[in-house]
Amino acid sequence: MTHTPGALSNPPDHPPAAYPAARADRPRKPDLAAIDFSRQPFVLAWELTRACNLACIHCRADAQLRRHPGELTTEEAFRLIDDIARFDLPPILILTGGDPLRRPDVIDLIAHATGHGIPVTLTPAGTPLASYNRLAAAKEAGVARIAVSFDGATPETHDAFRRVPGSFGWTLQIVRHAHDLGLPVQIHTTLCRQTLGELPRLADLADELGAVVWAVFCLVPVGRGEILEPLSPAEYEEVFNWLIDRSQTARWNLKLTEGYHLRRVLAQRGMGPVSGLGFRESNGIGRAPKAVNAGNGFCFVSHLGEVWPSGFLPLATGNVRTSSIVDLYRNHPIFRALRDPARLKGKCGACRFKLICGGSRSRAFAATGDYLASDPACAYQPGVPAPLGT
Repeated sequence: MTHTPGALSNPPDHPPAAYPAARADRPRKPDLAAIDFSRQPFVLAWELTRACNLACIHCRADAQLRRHPGELTTEEAFRLIDDIARFDLPPILILTGGDPLRRPDVIDLIAHATGHGIPVTLTPAGTPLASYNRLAAAKEAGVARIAVSFDGATPETHDAFRRVPGSFGWTLQIVRHAHDLGLPVQIHTTLCRQTLGELPRLADLADELGAVVWAVFCLVPVGRGEILEPLSPAEYEEVFNWLIDRSQTARWNLKLTEGYHLRRVLAQRGMGPVSGLGFRESNGIGRAPKAVNAGNGFCFVSHLGEVWPSGFLPLATGNVRTSSIVDLYRNHPIFRALRDPARLKGKCGACRFKLICGGSRSRAFAATGDYLASDPACAYQPGVPAPLGT
């Protein structure tokens, strides 16, 4: 199945100088080391809409062409941003989807958030909607970074994954626009059986495109991603070691999502969780001072206003229409359990690396229905001596 982007409900270009006042008197960059994950997330991802003109085979959101009538209104979205600003320090706000550019008010939302001193990353889909003018308007409104996805290093492999011909070329154009505007670019890649053979070329592509971060998303079988084949635990070990080695000479910083056992591999290799990933200054969006996991430094808001620990862990703890996201994150039993390593079960509970890793709570839930169970993607066996030479 393929379909044509731009066919339905595409908002018009926004003038590039619409919000000069949004950047005035913005609070200074927060002290990231002072963030207490029991009180607030380091990252808050907000699914503005599930509408998207792509039909990606892995899509967590199971995105649709049309916007849902139950999406938060602009007024409700402003109130949510005001509530987010109540956290002790402003979390990094990722505006995602679907395609966040399918919301005609996205520039207003960026301006409202940055006016509160909240750093914003925008993740447009690889379509013509991410035009130079719209990205210029986003920059003027204060956006700090643009994040785009490449799941193949060639038009053939990427477009097959995204299921819309031309997506690879449009995504390249977004990167060019971002560079022309002086906006840092982050590249996302899904790690699964279909993309495994592309990793070396994708790493090179991230270098060639000047990405500040290459963010690799380890598959969690949710949404349309249920049909994809994940890697085996042994393959994850091999890939993680390759990623660590490759990152040492890369222009980009490596970031893994739902691959938290990378931290254990780093520890076993005697490398720090940041320095071991070729860490350098990342242009305005800092790195977390400690391990982030679902509900523990991370929070997600769905297009309908539901508050989840992660977009890959669809457990609604409440709705921002009726509850404060600050109160839900700090006090809901699911969030509190996710921040308590003593609650982990199976080998994750017995693992000596659980404080720096904790396993993917999302993958555990997808596999077993228990978000505190062991992460099935991890090969490590607590208490079993490692083979000589490892």
